[in-house]
Amino acid sequence: MEIKEERFRPILTTKGRKTGKEHSVMLRAVNYNGKIYFSRHKPDGDWFQNALSNSDVKIEYNEKIFTGKAQLVQDEELDKKISLLKYPGEERANEKRVTIEVTLN
Repeated sequence: MEIKEERFRPILTTKGRKTGKEHSVMLRAVNYNGKIYFSRHKPDGDWFQNALSNSDVKIEYNEKIFTGKAQLVQDEELDKKISLLKYPGEERANEKRVTIEVTLN
């Protein structure tokens, strides 16, 4: 893997669960234990729902495109750890979040 930063802002591309078209959004991400994590407050965002519906995703960062498989994180302790890494020293690091884990190909 060529992503070295612990926190970074890539473009995540998912496949639309209704349209089948690519949907891209720039997000904050966390690189932890060889996997990439994206989180949000509620699982209602399009990118989040798309990743759950079709696990094939792309991550664009530093002019490179990585492909991977997304899955919902079921471990609450891991959710908390990702929030602390994503928002170091910020109050919102303690808010409950839902997280997608991407394993790069």
